[in-house]
Amino acid sequence: STTVIKMIPLALMAVCGAAVGMMNGRMAENFATMSTGAISTGEGLMASTVAVAFAYEGWILATSINAELRDAKRTLPRALVVGSFIVVLTYILYYIGLTGAVTTEELMASGEAAAKMAFQRVFGETAGTVVFVLIVISCLGTLNGLTLSCCRGMYALAVRNEGPGNSALVSLGLSALWLVYFYGANVGGPWFGPFSFDSSELPIITLYGMYVPMFIQFMRKSTDLNPFRRFVMPALALCACAFMVYA
Repeated sequence: STTVIKMIPLALMAVCGAAVGMMNGRMAENFATMSTGAISTGEGLMASTVAVAFAYEGWILATSINAELRDAKRTLPRALVVGSFIVVLTYILYYIGLTGAVTTEELMASGEAAAKMAFQRVFGETAGTVVFVLIVISCLGTLNGLTLSCCRGMYALAVRNEGPGNSALVSLGLSALWLVYFYGANVGGPWFGPFSFDSSELPIITLYGMYVPMFIQFMRKSTDLNPFRRFVMPALALCACAFMVYA
């Protein structure tokens, strides 16, 4: 239900925002601004790369329920590929819609506040707020997926006698620990002095670092696969991991 709820405002903004932008000329103005190079790149490109990875990285959570899937080796790769294409296409259209409601400068400076501003400009103050509430509800669905995958990740270790027994309690403790740190470092603090930073992107950066030995072991041990799947695909993934860690 949260997935469907999340698609509603995204689709509305993609269609209505683009229509409004073409009528008022703001979309053409935003694209012209980008094409002239008025907005600097360089270090901003690296920072945006990490942010994009943060936005799209949720696919990895789906692998935590592979044991419950029918014919997981066949079903899961298809779901990940098709799902990723749907998500990428949806958000491309969504951001095109945003350019019809807010300027590029507003979007870069305000982040989520600019998104709320865009909904209110397109749909009006009240309707825009209601639509934005749907996005908040969808975030609760993301939280549900994170909670499930956190428990399942520990369970996958415990069932093989390679980790703690009560996976739910361990997951709860780890989540509470990071919640305290995030609050102390970014909201109520800084409690931790020079060690205070925004930890929201830290899991993504470390995850790409952890992928490196995983892909190397995959190439070493997957003797039953053809050369393309065994060597070429992991090698391309390693290149992507190296770029993300560098960024």
